[in-house]
Amino acid sequence: MEIKRLKEKFVELYGGDESDLRVFSAAGRVNLIGEHIDYCGGKVFPAALNLRTVIVARKTGKKVINLTATTVNDRVTLEIDHLEKYKDLPWGDYQAGVAYVMQQEGYEIVGCDLLYDTTVPFGSGLSSSASIEVATAMAFSTFSKEAGVKDVDLVQLAVLSQRSENTYNGVNCGIMDQFASSLGKKDRAILLDCATLDYKYVPLELGDYEMVIANCNKKRSLQDSKYNERRGEVEEALALLKTRLPGKKNLAEFSVEEFDANCDVLKGKGKLYERAKHVVYECDRVNKSVKALEEGKILEFGELLNQSHYSLRDLYEVTGKELDALTKYSRAFDGCIGSRMTGAGFGGCTISLVKKDKVADFIKTVNAQYAEEIGYEATFYLTSVEDGARELK
Repeated sequence: MEIKRLKEKFVELYGGDESDLRVFSAAGRVNLIGEHIDYCGGKVFPAALNLRTVIVARKTGKKVINLTATTVNDRVTLEIDHLEKYKDLPWGDYQAGVAYVMQQEGYEIVGCDLLYDTTVPFGSGLSSSASIEVATAMAFSTFSKEAGVKDVDLVQLAVLSQRSENTYNGVNCGIMDQFASSLGKKDRAILLDCATLDYKYVPLELGDYEMVIANCNKKRSLQDSKYNERRGEVEEALALLKTRLPGKKNLAEFSVEEFDANCDVLKGKGKLYERAKHVVYECDRVNKSVKALEEGKILEFGELLNQSHYSLRDLYEVTGKELDALTKYSRAFDGCIGSRMTGAGFGGCTISLVKKDKVADFIKTVNAQYAEEIGYEATFYLTSVEDGARELK
């Protein structure tokens, strides 16, 4: 919804006029490559999207936070002095978690009315939750700064948003989603070291190709998925590998050669070998992808996307028939040079690199093939890479 209409909606819901309204925004994200390695200390390669969460906000001076959204009918009220008690809300728990964690960190959480509008599809793997968290943190941080407590720090907003999802909402996500949502930059991808939070921007220049994102439209939830199970498996694998190389702090520190020389310790331990191999080899693909893009080798980058999906399908087992079908038909299309799932998996989205002059035909063809196999259509997004968290003046 456009900002003018959002402000009108805010006044319709909360009263008053538009003179004291503020607007905050944070991005959804797509991870170009580097999946399920952020919580293993790996380097990931996300970019912020034009799909976003926008908040219209007004400070009230009261001891409550009122929440509503363009997509929900109810208004949720959070008591600022009792933010710990909202973990079981069907909607509003993510906002409550951000407020609670920031309060514990020393930010002054002020009373306010908030209206949310999110264009990031829920359950898509494009980080709707992170965009909500970071936009909320941006609003609270700005208001706290104006109260003379703490400055707005985009890295800190990402860290606190991740902490709230981990500790308040019970999802063991890594830092990538919140970091990209907060620190994304227009027409740039971010090479982010999840172990140190060191990062650099890499120009996202795809030449004759365009990034097409497709939602397989299978419903999913991170809380209900095997996401937390995978985290446990790679932590167990790391513990066994450290019996050989005790100086390693995380799986991402293992080179392909080091892993291959020591992986026998994982054999016969269920799926631990497969899980760890994905992580180590995916980290290697990230480094190769950045190099390929910097050298303008788009075809090589596209093939790395394909290899990433095969690994996520066969070794990490987080794809499923919907994502596999969508990427299969995408790769088979003449003009597509690479396709992979993006996000946590178990549903959600794919990213494909498609010749610009064939995008319309790609969408029509792949969607028809997908619908014939799965029984319902996918949703395709023509996205752009934009800035992360900010106040819209």
